[in-house]
Amino acid sequence: MTRTFKALSALLTYPSSELQAAIPDIRAVLAEEAVLPPPLIEALQPLLQRLAEGDIIELQEAYVLLFDRSRTLSLNLFEHVHGESRDRGGAMVDLLETYRAGGFDLVGPELPDHLPVLLEFLSTRLLAEAREILADAGPILVALAERLTRRETPYAAILVALADMGQAGADTGVAAALLSQKDDDPEDLAALDAVWEEAQVTFAPDPNAGCPVSRDILAAMDNPLNPARAGAGN
Repeated sequence: MTRTFKALSALLTYPSSELQAAIPDIRAVLAEEAVLPPPLIEALQPLLQRLAEGDIIELQEAYVLLFDRSRTLSLNLFEHVHGESRDRGGAMVDLLETYRAGGFDLVGPELPDHLPVLLEFLSTRLLAEAREILADAGPILVALAERLTRRETPYAAILVALADMGQAGADTGVAAALLSQKDDDPEDLAALDAVWEEAQVTFAPDPNAGCPVSRDILAAMDNPLNPARAGAGN
């Protein structure tokens, strides 16, 4: 198990008081496992500090504006290459089968291609296998990293780290095509309504169950390095 992927998954979830309380444990996991090289861990520090010390309402508003109101920054990976086409449904089914074959059951409302869910799955795999899967998603990760960097958001450091782990570059045709698309303006509500008018298909069995990644962040950090703090956050 690679807890670094659990840590990155948690950092990409909707900000909560539980996430804020877990930041010291996340810092410790990143340092202890050292899966990411030191420069990439250092690049994550502004995000960690912001999440730990920021006003929770402001953090939540910023998250929604960034990821929920900008389709070009969607954390649902297949959306970037398939949109709402039938091909996306087939890709989603294949990914669900991969999860099930690995003993990973999706029980929440998030789609299988939601990046925090994928990272949760990768935390259960051998590191070499996880890197291969990240390489498959490489062009999308590179595009997201570049777009987030343009927005000057500290969340960019997570996508840069993931693209690095998958050894993905911007020189592929898919990455170039994605980066050629104009970024959404999250403030242009009329344009966003037109983009989002087609409803997404939900593959999860229980819309009220809650995503396992965000339902209990402290519990997801297996064997936290600071049990006293973890217990205090429950």
